[in-house]
Amino acid sequence: MATLIAVLAGDGIGPEVTAEGVRVLEAAAALAGLNLELREALIGGAAIDACGEPFPGETRALCREADAVLLGAVGGPKWSDPEASVRPEQGLLDLRAAMGVFANLRPVKTVPALYAASPLRAELLEGVDILVVRELTGGIYFGRKHREVDWAEDVCSYSKEEIERVLRIAAELARERRRKVTSVDKANVLETSRLWRSVTDRLFASEYDDLELETILVDAAAMHLLSRPADFDVLVTENMFGDILTDEASMLSGSMGMLPSASLNAERRGLFEPIHGSAPDIAGQGIANPCGMILSVALLLRYTLKQPALADEIERAVYAAIAAGTRTRDLSAAGTQSASTRQMGDAVLEQLGA
Repeated sequence: MATLIAVLAGDGIGPEVTAEGVRVLEAAAALAGLNLELREALIGGAAIDACGEPFPGETRALCREADAVLLGAVGGPKWSDPEASVRPEQGLLDLRAAMGVFANLRPVKTVPALYAASPLRAELLEGVDILVVRELTGGIYFGRKHREVDWAEDVCSYSKEEIERVLRIAAELARERRRKVTSVDKANVLETSRLWRSVTDRLFASEYDDLELETILVDAAAMHLLSRPADFDVLVTENMFGDILTDEASMLSGSMGMLPSASLNAERRGLFEPIHGSAPDIAGQGIANPCGMILSVALLLRYTLKQPALADEIERAVYAAIAAGTRTRDLSAAGTQSASTRQMGDAVLEQLGA
């Protein structure tokens, strides 16, 4: 029976980078003898243009049936009217809800070939291999909101169950890595963080005492990500803190175009997408970096299809292609020739032996 992958190219540079991700996924599947069925569907602005809604029923049905979803990007200035009744981003929220995902994973890995592209000194970048696990469905982003003319409130809340389930994901992933978990909170100020810390301490003492647990405040975490990034393995935190820290951590890699992400549910069925967004300013020019999407394909293979060796090969191929000199514009030094989106995909496929 074939494994069903929903392919949602979306908007902006989404179709361009998704095309390269699909090429690599199909090539890897052929090398490993995997039986995959890829089906395309609309989401975001492209779906609004075609049928008036950002997450059509046909797309919803496909994503609920699929074992995994590969997403390009959503949104753009064409659909950015704040008064509009429907917006592309609503499609992404509906997609997450339809799949029941609650843990967002963002790996950040540095390689010598890209040290010069990062604003940090090379000696700080050596050995950086971080996996940030962000709770995706709770916290202040989803709490009660209210605004008056000169007063507003946003309510932050978490339940024990919401905290436990994302901690379990982080702990299980740490067992597959270097066996260290850093939990980030603001327990010196916030009641939700005090609950977060107490749940963390209790859960790790009872079920994950084989792992090293570090608990730090979010302001310290922001500092340590820049001063000692190589010390982190798996970093787990709540929604808003994770949103901020993952963008900070992206600077370690040299370009947001290099960074993949996965959003998982309890069964590790997931949504896989690069973090760079739709980048409408370069859409259609063939210069977007597809590596974030290709590395998202590696995450799909690792976490949903349980093919870690194949995922390792794709990651190796990406970094080998870059080390050999093939780089898109965001990674190229000033005055040097850069590769197109397609050429970058070709270089990865060559390194993969496909």
